[in-house]
Parts: sequence; structure tokens; C-alpha cells
Amino acid sequence: MSAIPFDDFSRLCIHTVTTKPWSIEEAAANYAEAGLGGITVWRQSLDGHTPAAAGRLVREHGLDVVSLVRGGFFAATGADGRQSAIDENKRVIDEAAELGAPLVVLVGGALPDQPLEVSRSQIRDGLDAVLPHAEAAGVRLGIEPLHPVYADSRSAINTMGQANDLAESFDSSHLGVVVDVYHLWWDPGLEAEIARCGRNGNLFAYHVCDWKSPTEHILLDRGLMGEGCIPLRQIRRWVEDAGFDGYVEVEIFSERYWGEDQHGFLQQIQNAYLAHV
Repeated sequence: MSAIPFDDFSRLCIHTVTTKPWSIEEAAANYAEAGLGGITVWRQSLDGHTPAAAGRLVREHGLDVVSLVRGGFFAATGADGRQSAIDENKRVIDEAAELGAPLVVLVGGALPDQPLEVSRSQIRDGLDAVLPHAEAAGVRLGIEPLHPVYADSRSAINTMGQANDLAESFDSSHLGVVVDVYHLWWDPGLEAEIARCGRNGNLFAYHVCDWKSPTEHILLDRGLMGEGCIPLRQIRRWVEDAGFDGYVEVEIFSERYWGEDQHGFLQQIQNAYLAHV
């Protein structure tokens, strides 16, 4: 396995939500001009475009569509709600196929008024219902475990161990795990679980940003790489050692950065990528 080339931007991918003020046209043009190799498309970026048209637009700029974000949110209190989530995830899979995205990132879902075990069971049932649709469409599904602070209402899957257990229980090449450093950097078992994920061929994606200390907002104050306390180079080594040689995806939710000039922010991302990732 060859190491990810960190001396250029050919394996750098940015999520459209990172430069949220830009339309998908602006993002694709500016990412390509900066020499990036990939783009991950958030569904809201598709507004006003068919997925197929958006995919053509991105590829015309020489960018790879790395993934579509996001599906999941399978937890619901009633059967109708759970079926609605399943139907919506099938639509997301169809959008990804039309877009030309090989992967859909999944956030499992959770509800504060039901036990985590119930939400986890509903997530598994939801995956069981949509995985055949993904396999038929040739689209992979990546389970993204979220930081435990989100366990009340966003995801009942909170560790790499849980995500690995879930992915392995299906034994499908179309179901794997997304490693996002923002959610997982704290986990004392992270190195071993990343290695396990790689051994099983389930390491589908790698997302980076930083955890600012103190953080001003748990959702909308993610840091640029190097601004916080995440051991980015260490985790990158673990990911590479596990066999991952795909894109390094920058995913930053930040009211502060969204309020800045996005061209300057893009340059900051590139500088931080070279210096800290």
C-alpha cells in the first residue's frame, strides 16, 4: 500500500457544507482551480439540480465525487416513521447512483425519549431494509459513529467498536464505516478498532477537522486542522496502517468560517492540510 500523498492536494476532498456559502457550481470551480482531487456533496447542495446534472458538473471540473451526505436517521417511535426513514434512505441511495457517488454517509439516528438500545435496534433494522437496495444500485453505505454528546438525538452509534460490530454483522462489501476524527479522537480503543476495520475491508472514508478547546458550540464551532487538540497525524498513521489510501475529506461546520471570505478560507484549509494532516 502506498501512503497518501500529503505533498499536494490530489487526495484532498472538501465537503460542500464546509464552504456552505458557495453553490455547488462555485464549490466545484474553486476546488478544481485550487488543485483538489475530490468533492463530497451534501444533499442540500443539490437544490435546483438533478443529481445527474450535478455529477456531470463536478466531473467536468475534473473532480471525483467522493460521497453523498447524508442518509440514516432510522430511529423513530412509530412504524410509519421508521418506514418513512427507510423510504427516504432508498431515495438517497438512488440520488447517489445518479450523482455518481460511490458512497452514502449514514448517521444512525436516536431519540431522547427512548432507550439507546431501542434506537440501535431500529438502526440495524433500517440497514437491513435498505442494504439490498444499495447493493443493487452499486452504492456503498458508510456508518459514521458520532461523538457521545450526540447520543440523545443524532446517533446511538458512538464508537468505532459499535460501528464495526454493526458492519460486520451484515457481512456485505457494501456496508462499512466512516472515520471522522471529530467524533472519535477521544476513544482509547481507536487505534485497535481502526486496524480491525481495515482488516475487514470496512474502512470506507476518513474525515478531518479539529476539536477546539474550549469549543463555543458543539455542532457549529468545528476547528480548522491545527486549531484544536485532535492528534491528526497520529490518527492519519493509524488509518494508513489499516490500508486506507482514499481521500482525506475536510468537513467543518463553523459559523465563524462561513462568515469569512470563502476563497481565503479555502486557502487556510489547504495550508492546514499540509501543515497538520
